[in-house]
Amino acid sequence: MATLVDVIVGTVGRAHGLRGEVTVRVHTDYAGERFAPGAVLRCGSADGATLEVVASRRQGEYLLVAFRGFADRSRAETLRGTELWASVEAEQTDTDEFHDAALVGLEVRRGGAVMGRIVSITHNPAQDLLVVDTAGGERLVPFVTALVPVVDVPGGFVEVADLAGLFEPVGEDV
Repeated sequence: MATLVDVIVGTVGRAHGLRGEVTVRVHTDYAGERFAPGAVLRCGSADGATLEVVASRRQGEYLLVAFRGFADRSRAETLRGTELWASVEAEQTDTDEFHDAALVGLEVRRGGAVMGRIVSITHNPAQDLLVVDTAGGERLVPFVTALVPVVDVPGGFVEVADLAGLFEPVGEDV
């Protein structure tokens, strides 16, 4: 039996038109499946609210989605900023692909020293960023092989490159 993990699949943007559609910034490669009519997504809020997709369509670079119970612009606008989550099987699809839930909580090491812990993943168009909680505050680490050459999910850690400025301002002693 496969283990299910929660992954973010999109973030609601502004309302579009008068009939309750919203723009969605997609965070999944499976938008057609995740935003198909009848799909139920969980909101990122602590109350555990869910939204059922009534319709979705592409318009240019945007995904427009309509949710049950949000039939007008005013009501749809209340969803702005809502993170949309789905449960997926935890299995890797490729050796270099990981679900956010598999990475969050991993220890971050550099040269054997513990630098902090991954607290979240930020999905940017160019590349994903690991948000690392360190003693000096949160740091962003581009999630690319050159900077994060080792990802050991079963071992509970990632190893980052020994690069000045990654965790401290350039010019300070490491």
